[in-house]
Amino acid sequence: MKFHQRCSRQIQFHITQPRLKVSCMIASGLRQLALIAGLMLATTPYSVAGDASAWDGDARSGVRLIAGKAPADGSGALRAGVELKLSPGWKTYWRYPGDSGVPPRFDFSRSTNVKSVTVAWPTPHRFSDATGYSIGYRGGVLFPLRIVPQNASQPVTLRLDLQYAICEKVCIPVDAKVELAPGSGASSQDAALAAAEAMVPTSTPLGGGKDFAIVSVTRDPTDKRRVVVDVTAPEHAKIDLFAEGPSQDWALPLPAAAPGAPAGQRRFTFDLEGLPPGAKADGAVLTLTVAGESGAIEVKAALD
Repeated sequence: MKFHQRCSRQIQFHITQPRLKVSCMIASGLRQLALIAGLMLATTPYSVAGDASAWDGDARSGVRLIAGKAPADGSGALRAGVELKLSPGWKTYWRYPGDSGVPPRFDFSRSTNVKSVTVAWPTPHRFSDATGYSIGYRGGVLFPLRIVPQNASQPVTLRLDLQYAICEKVCIPVDAKVELAPGSGASSQDAALAAAEAMVPTSTPLGGGKDFAIVSVTRDPTDKRRVVVDVTAPEHAKIDLFAEGPSQDWALPLPAAAPGAPAGQRRFTFDLEGLPPGAKADGAVLTLTVAGESGAIEVKAALD
């Protein structure tokens, strides 16, 4: 697993500590006891059981595939999801984890009759700890999938190799393998999948949006290293902003709320730090996600 560049030093430090060795020994013992007592979330990583696969995991986390009803757009695509369950106190990460953490890595290359799989990312949350801020999920998350078959008239078997990290006081890398043959008919998992799809931020142009909108993305005229983002939102609404670079090797700081916004707007700022070697900020297209209680939007904006 490739660790995120802003957190690799931190995680490597934890891995060298005796307490992690002890935690791993305890976790290993718990895993064996869970297997013996039948408390494991999965009995075999490759079982196919109707609309959902068996769980692959342990007492801390588990992963399974679920199938939903196919979209009624005549495309031949299939709907499915990767469900990740977490025990209380544990968290996992978004595609951009923030100051620390490891994003999940989805590998569907062993699937049968699959041309492409698109993973959608439900709106994450910001977490703080002694190392800074991270972005991700607590309690669990369901990642919606859109599957395009090679041959729409033939059955599909989806096989996932997932690498992800779970964190409580230390971060632990996890590997999961699950398999499912999604169908095109009714599914008992359709409501859960539809709810997860509704949590995915809506792609919106600059200035667009219903409950809130990103109205401007500018460079601070007194300091070109700072980006200023103004957002319209209801007066008492709780919102947050996440910023991503043009590629995964950008490691931008998390935006912070700042004063000076026009009436009816909120202002966030962040510095242009964490750029990969040789990258230029001028003209770079950023992905900005506004997360609110009533939904989320995702906006692409080029820096001036």
